[in-house]
Amino acid sequence: MQFTTTRGAGQPVSAARAICLGLAGDGGLFVPERFPSVDLKETLAQPDYPALAALILKKFLTDYDPAFLRDTVRQVYGEAFGEGTAPLRAAGDGLYSLELWHGPTCAFKDFALQLMPRLLVEAKRMLGDGSTTAILVATSGDTGKAALAGYCDVPGVTITVFYPSHGTSEIQRLQMTTQQGGNVAVYAVQGNFDDAQTGVKRIFGDADVARQLAARGVHLSSANSINWGRLVPQIVYYFHAYGQLVRAGALKAGDKADFCVPTGNFGDILAGWYAKQMGLPVGKLICASNKNDVLTEFFATGVYNARRPFYRTTSPSMDILVSSNLERLLYHMAGADRVRGWMKQLSEDGSYRVDPEVMERIRADFGAASADDATAAAQIRELFEQRGYLCDPHTAVAFSAARRNKSEAPMVVLSTASPFKFPRDVLAALGRPLPRDEFAAMGALAEYTGQPAPKALACLRSLPERFDAVIAPDALGDVVLGE
Repeated sequence: MQFTTTRGAGQPVSAARAICLGLAGDGGLFVPERFPSVDLKETLAQPDYPALAALILKKFLTDYDPAFLRDTVRQVYGEAFGEGTAPLRAAGDGLYSLELWHGPTCAFKDFALQLMPRLLVEAKRMLGDGSTTAILVATSGDTGKAALAGYCDVPGVTITVFYPSHGTSEIQRLQMTTQQGGNVAVYAVQGNFDDAQTGVKRIFGDADVARQLAARGVHLSSANSINWGRLVPQIVYYFHAYGQLVRAGALKAGDKADFCVPTGNFGDILAGWYAKQMGLPVGKLICASNKNDVLTEFFATGVYNARRPFYRTTSPSMDILVSSNLERLLYHMAGADRVRGWMKQLSEDGSYRVDPEVMERIRADFGAASADDATAAAQIRELFEQRGYLCDPHTAVAFSAARRNKSEAPMVVLSTASPFKFPRDVLAALGRPLPRDEFAAMGALAEYTGQPAPKALACLRSLPERFDAVIAPDALGDVVLGE
């Protein structure tokens, strides 16, 4: 399997090379040259999540030794997730919640970022690359901690995370600033996530920065979902969810299931579309947005307009105006030439318009809806009071969108974070008194709901903060170069 860039420059590369590079030299994203097919019966026959992951991953990572993949996923998902790997919970009325937050950092990013460091180290070994890999991460909340945890003290790798100042929950911030490890660094960036992400992309495209780092034996890579190694593990849990539906009798093998995904950077939902291209019986993929509803508008009008007000919401991981992975979908639908033009327009004008015939193909697979903070809060309260199900604000946004797009098929909502990452917002949604302190709120939420807070979050209270630097968006390059 070879990978090409969404913008059409250069020669195809192997999976190992794509994972090492992160972003293509022309600024595009790596995509597979074709979609491998899978036998649905074979996926349903897999005994557990690691076995299913090995089956799916080897279809794309063809230059990796299948034995390495089999052993690695067994170690990663066994150690980090225990027995709680992506359980599917019934939420009534044909709705289901796929809980993707039972990993070590309590967010869905763990599925990729516990595995990706091992894929990177193996890729460097395969390619004979003895350089230091400097991982740069822009995060809207959850990716930062998951990446820091995954790459902590990995030999031959450093990782620097940039997050928006005042743009995450307090728990998310503390997860990053208390991170241990000799190879990690964390910076708050003045502005929002798009400021951080644009700064990181600018560094990747700066030839002078690359030359200076190469002279020191350092090469850049990414742990954001722009990196193929981040995206490919996420395909697996769509097959896993479908298998659980079949085993629960919610549908028969071969029948379609719909999925609703709370989406910011469009990577998680794109993984579902990739699963569909491989043969998983997926009906509609519903893109759920918060008040930053640039994607909802795009699916409705065909116009992507990033020049719009930016809102800080109770679902901060979705507070994004430039959804990078949409470029991958556009490539598959329209080709590199059009993508190059659209991305140039986005860079210069902040917007672009997609041709009607392309939008028609996109809408055949995708729907979209948005929900503001009040709607999400009402959904949290309704789910808990009527179904006894507790969810975080991101998942609540998706449940709201799912209800408005429900068909006869089962609808799986991807639950992307623990509600205890946002204890004050969840308590407020439940109509409970709000303690001033986040950890008091965590305790109050646990007491009221009868559900324990994850130890990985509760322990943050006692950990010292290591990183407190706040930098301007134009200073990211100086940080990377150590100036």
